[in-house]
Amino acid sequence: MDKTAPTVSVIIPCRNEASEIEACLRSVLRQQVEIARLEVIVADGMSDDGTVQILRQLAMEDPRLKVIVNSGRIVSSGLNAAIAAASGHIIMRMDAHTEYAPDYIRQCLLVLLETGADNVGGPWVARGDGYISRAIAAAFQSPFAVGGARSHSINYEGEVDTVYLGCWRRELFARIGTFDEELVRNQDDELNLRLLRSGGRIWQSPKIRSWYRPRSSLRDLCRQYQQYGYWKVRVIQKHRLPASIRHVVPAGFVGTLVVLALAAPFGAFPAYSLAALVGAYSLGVITASIVTAAQHSPTLLPILPLVFVCYHFSYAVGFLRGIWDFLFVGRVSATAKVLTRSTRRNAPK
Repeated sequence: MDKTAPTVSVIIPCRNEASEIEACLRSVLRQQVEIARLEVIVADGMSDDGTVQILRQLAMEDPRLKVIVNSGRIVSSGLNAAIAAASGHIIMRMDAHTEYAPDYIRQCLLVLLETGADNVGGPWVARGDGYISRAIAAAFQSPFAVGGARSHSINYEGEVDTVYLGCWRRELFARIGTFDEELVRNQDDELNLRLLRSGGRIWQSPKIRSWYRPRSSLRDLCRQYQQYGYWKVRVIQKHRLPASIRHVVPAGFVGTLVVLALAAPFGAFPAYSLAALVGAYSLGVITASIVTAAQHSPTLLPILPLVFVCYHFSYAVGFLRGIWDFLFVGRVSATAKVLTRSTRRNAPK
């Protein structure tokens, strides 16, 4: 390896990932990185399931792996601890619940060089294991579930408002700061929002390939998206403006449903409006389910309508709760803390 080649620091936050972390790290350490030197820094959030023992054994086998303690236990504090410990010219985030193409790191570096962007990454592609997980993954790629976010578009190449995981030049963090440790979720979106408002550019390329493993149950999906909606409010509050209109549409829809339902007994107009709105949404869910099932597997059709409802309503409920807590009460709710503690996986975004 050329000693003048840039060093890439891969940063991975984790907590209680005994079932996943070894496979993840072995795949990272096998990456094709002929054009750079590699170090891998895992910030462990004080795991108590045997993850630490696995990490120590792997670190003894490969000196490129370094394990540090993330005393804050959440993703954002783990990322910042890993950035502080990193020596690389390039910082690249990876995640324990994602499978990577063998040239993932190499393609990130090439796209970063070719585009001159401040942050690069590949499309956020989900690959489920099991019936429910496959349905969640299929809906995840649907514009109906995610409001047309380009980060979920498999073949899109170009500028985006956020990107999965991320690859940055180290000096970017000196310019705009690191991850906001107040945020349990949405720390990626908030960093990317700061980047864009500082005049930076974010680039997505389908050459950068990875496959995210989504939740395996509807209950876990609902918890995850309640958190996303809840913490999105704090991001919007801090920056006085959402990054995209898609971030507020689900809560606006559900809030309108609630208002119309309360007013329906007192007049024909709200009653008819409520019926029309429910009918239009139901038609959208059925249409999206049929299209998604045709694209992935017809066997998923029976569960897909419920999956889409979980995506939309869970996010909306979390968002509305966030409005109440952050804008009116001025604190994080006990409900949000319970949801955060109950979710063991450190999903990104």
